[in-house]
Amino acid sequence: MSGEEEENAAELKIGDEFLKAKCLMNCEVSLILEHKYEQLQQMSDDPMNQVSQVFEKSLQYVKRFSRYKNPDAVRQVREYPAIFYAWLSLPCRPLKS
Repeated sequence: MSGEEEENAAELKIGDEFLKAKCLMNCEVSLILEHKYEQLQQMSDDPMNQVSQVFEKSLQYVKRFSRYKNPDAVRQVREYPAIFYAWLSLPCRPLKS
């Protein structure tokens, strides 16, 4: 995006750093939020580290819609597209009749 154009997400004008960005799947977000939740629970004595309602609802949402619960399964799913696209790029040979 040129320097003259202003970024505006409502009009889908986003910065160059987003053009090649990869999105996280719900299962990946779930793993991240669960880890953060555990950290916050350990520090629950401090009132500044309490879990917000938005955080809890976000965690519930990604847990509900996450298809994969096991961290190893999440890694395998993330690796799958690379294998799939490598398979697609193999040269095709016509079958001999």
